[in-house]
Amino acid sequence: MTLIWETLVVVCIVYALYELLNIHKRKKFPHGPRGIPILGHLHLLGKKPHHDLQNLAKKYGPFFYIRLGLIPTYIASSVDTAEKFLKTYDHIFATRPHNEAAKYLSYGHKNLVFARYGPYWRNMRKLVTLDLLTHQKINSFQSVRTQQVDLMINSLKNDGGCVVDLSAKVAKLSADITCSMIFGKKYMDEDLDKRGFKGILQEAVHLAATPNLGDFFPFLGVIDLQGITRKLKELSKVFDGFLEKIIDEHEQSRDQKQSKDLVDTMLDIMHSGETEFQFDRTNIKAILIVCYLISYIPSISSYYIRFKFVHPCFHRTCLLQQSILQQHR
Repeated sequence: MTLIWETLVVVCIVYALYELLNIHKRKKFPHGPRGIPILGHLHLLGKKPHHDLQNLAKKYGPFFYIRLGLIPTYIASSVDTAEKFLKTYDHIFATRPHNEAAKYLSYGHKNLVFARYGPYWRNMRKLVTLDLLTHQKINSFQSVRTQQVDLMINSLKNDGGCVVDLSAKVAKLSADITCSMIFGKKYMDEDLDKRGFKGILQEAVHLAATPNLGDFFPFLGVIDLQGITRKLKELSKVFDGFLEKIIDEHEQSRDQKQSKDLVDTMLDIMHSGETEFQFDRTNIKAILIVCYLISYIPSISSYYIRFKFVHPCFHRTCLLQQSILQQHR
């Protein structure tokens, strides 16, 4: 109880200092609901924040301002307004706000997804576009994709007559293809942790989605009242050990490989020293961890495949559309 009261006193003092230091630097923000000291408008968001924001948009229009703790936030809820943010003025709003989960799961915001907009992000995008995800590089993995699809089809044949969890099959196919393309081979669950790949991913997504006081009040991140930062640090150690093992394996077999996966390509870039920014093992791990997380998130194609299996009429409609397009060509 003493710690809670001490924390509240610290919060009040810091907020008072924050307001005093920024009293002459206040910007003229768009209209919006009236907030309260310290919390801002956090009290207006409940268990379904997207519904709450929709209700606020009905009252205050397609563009309004709220403050989440100490974080100023603009809400755009119409197509035209969203286009202004995402296209017209994207260079202004491209930088992501501070996020504790991204800090620990992306090696200090060093991957392409969570890096701040600036020279580093532009150089990283250039490297990924011109060296890692080129048309030629993707096509070189065609045999890998074909092999994994064949394995899944054979698995479905062997399950003949039994109920099959198609979602799990397609998710596994996506993960196996991605792992083979990036790491050069598939890894077993025990290679990562006793919780397995899926368990670790679910925990990472859960922690990233949990509202963290450190995101709304950055100075509280050090105190870690919810224990989220401690869990994120533990997860980052698990990921780091696994990725270090992968990089070490590739370093030892670099000169013996005929075909190169993405880890080999990044190691070649690192050893060449030709990048316009510092590119080391940390940067490689930051890219790999995003690829790993994405590989275990069901993609649009997986939903398409499942829907196609479950609804034959959908498949017939697609075939009809294809025949009509061919007639008009």
